[in-house]
Amino acid sequence: MRAVFVQLQCQPGKTYEVADELFKREIASELYSTSGDYDLLMKIYIEDGVDIGKFINDNVANVAGIIRSLTTLTFKAF
Repeated sequence: MRAVFVQLQCQPGKTYEVADELFKREIASELYSTSGDYDLLMKIYIEDGVDIGKFINDNVANVAGIIRSLTTLTFKAF
């Protein structure tokens, strides 16, 4: 499994709705509200061999209220 971090920028006033929908989908290992350019930070574990872009597209990017996302791949935990 690979840990992937996804930062999400939400429409004004929609952050809690986006977080609730992501929680219902049961894909996030951890989900935080954040300060700065993005409103939410999500940690997802994706199985080896799964197309990460397609996974994000099918399970995250289609949530209503998301304006922009930034996906960070991880390589090794220390």
